[in-house]
Amino acid sequence: MAWFRPAATTVFTADFTSTTQWVAGRSWAYPNGGPVNPGDNKLDYLVPDPAYSRTGTFRATRRPDGKWDAGLLTTEGSREGFQLRAEDVLEARVRLPRELGAWPAIWTWRDGGNEVDVFEYHPDNPDLLELSNHVRGRGSHYHRNPAVEPGGWVDLKVRFGTRSVVWWVNGTRVYADRTGVGRRWRAYIIVNLSVCAGRYHPAPEPDVSEMSYEVAYLRITR
Repeated sequence: MAWFRPAATTVFTADFTSTTQWVAGRSWAYPNGGPVNPGDNKLDYLVPDPAYSRTGTFRATRRPDGKWDAGLLTTEGSREGFQLRAEDVLEARVRLPRELGAWPAIWTWRDGGNEVDVFEYHPDNPDLLELSNHVRGRGSHYHRNPAVEPGGWVDLKVRFGTRSVVWWVNGTRVYADRTGVGRRWRAYIIVNLSVCAGRYHPAPEPDVSEMSYEVAYLRITR
């Protein structure tokens, strides 16, 4: 008898306005929960202001002290406390930022690790997405594609496989790390816009005071 994989069920659909799904402006992925993380070469100053994250447009604005008020949402610490599991699939559609220094990401975190980067992006590398698994070693890939560009829309899909994390970009499978996350992996979701301090990627230009990127949808199936 043939074996059939059961149809996937949607278990999480992001409602960024929901205060039961998401916590705004703090994350234990930052020292002491935030609001700053200079050790990671970030200028972020996390703020709970809903205008910076809860519309689905993640914003950052320059502060007088040189840091940037920045938007971050996480399921960690929320009333629902949703966690991804091994073999879950995350799908998202994002509009990339244009401004140098912008550092958008969708990633996972729990207990000081369990990090998989669905994507990271830096406009100084305009056609490149960074795709990484930090859970078991450092499976990572720089995906270059002319369809990836500042201000452009990108469709992302990741299967957090036990033995291999697999990424798709705009419907095309682009990377399988052959490392995976292990059977017992669990992690919270983080969506945010960081700002580069200049060590690895250029800091924002002096005349730039605001930047943003948009997440049109994010959903999880299992």
